[in-house]
Amino acid sequence: MLSATDRIAADRILTRAAWRLIPFMAAMYVASFLDRVNISFAALSMNQDLGFSPEIFGFASGIFFWGYFFFEVPSNLMLQRFGARLWMCRICVTWGVLSMMTAFVTEPVSFCVLRFLLGAAEAGLFPGMVLYMTYWFPAATRARFIALFLAGVPLAVVIGGPVSGALLGLEGLGLRGWQWMLILEGIPSLVIGVATLWMLPDGPAKTKWLTEDEKRLITARLADDTRADAKLGALHGFKEMLADKRVWLLMIPDFSIVIALYGLNLWQPQMVKAMGYSNLETGFIVALPYLLAMGAMVALGWSSDRRGERPGHIAFGALMGAAGLLGAVWFDHHALVIASLCLACSGIYAALAVFWTLPALLLRGTAAAAGLALINSFANLGGFFGPYVMGWARQNTGDFVFGMTLLAGMLVLAAVSVLLIGRAFFRAVRT
Repeated sequence: MLSATDRIAADRILTRAAWRLIPFMAAMYVASFLDRVNISFAALSMNQDLGFSPEIFGFASGIFFWGYFFFEVPSNLMLQRFGARLWMCRICVTWGVLSMMTAFVTEPVSFCVLRFLLGAAEAGLFPGMVLYMTYWFPAATRARFIALFLAGVPLAVVIGGPVSGALLGLEGLGLRGWQWMLILEGIPSLVIGVATLWMLPDGPAKTKWLTEDEKRLITARLADDTRADAKLGALHGFKEMLADKRVWLLMIPDFSIVIALYGLNLWQPQMVKAMGYSNLETGFIVALPYLLAMGAMVALGWSSDRRGERPGHIAFGALMGAAGLLGAVWFDHHALVIASLCLACSGIYAALAVFWTLPALLLRGTAAAAGLALINSFANLGGFFGPYVMGWARQNTGDFVFGMTLLAGMLVLAAVSVLLIGRAFFRAVRT
């Protein structure tokens, strides 16, 4: 066990490492999420150009997550085998190319195929990065660092909203604005993918900017986590992970949060534009909830680390998100609707950031590589059902009330389930 002095020294080294690694990791996720959801801005004119109905758009947008579902576990196992540096380069470059190709779809089938392939290409990025953080950061500080990494998700919309809105007005060379947007916004993924080869070491042991003594302190600091493993019943093997009901139960709150997240994300630009705003105004307005969500994620992550409590913080964020979703369809005044969307985004993203400390606390080694991907792949099916249900509801009811109410109910389920799971399995362990 480290002395108090060595523990302080190790935490200082890890803070320095975080400032070097997490901004680049967040940039990867910015590019990833931008290429995943910019289709929601493309829809402002693409749907009319190609004759896509709301139900077709919702289905095709969400089929991305079936690609995730089938390829996420194999992708994470490949990361463990080949290392984060090479595998993340592969992920970034392939998804960037596929995202750019989406600009040339002409009918529903090609749209669905490319969205599925985009999900398959990107599979492994998020659970791979959560796994990567377990190589560096102890459980007691992980919520804040996961929150900082996940801040790349709302940051993608903060940046991408105004940029996408502006690019939709770009015409030329026989291409419409939404086509230029998809092509140009795929380029950062290619650049980041190549940069990964230099910016993302496989782990502390292979990091050139750490001294041998610093590597030793990090290793010893992480070893302290293993002392809690026996008490928690941490999982190490693949078969052991598959047989443990905690892994499967954790999918319930994750799925419930994710279905709300993507149901809102992929339809929010159309909801805002329906208030009468232009494409450019819509981009700036949509960016505001995600800007506030970044602060909420970091704040809830720090609070969770400081108190050593996870389930209650996750439930708080989920319920805050549910209240925001309901407010967005109950209120008529534009300012109140936008404020509700801000509350919804803040709660949803903050809950998701803290949630990932629970599986990361439970899983080790091969179980972590496969288990984190397994939980995320099943939960990300919510990214299919959320947009599809919203599209179906909009097409059959003419508004967003039913869809948003259903998403709010899923967040209530997330809050209740995570409290029950936390009380049953994580109550005795304070990280």
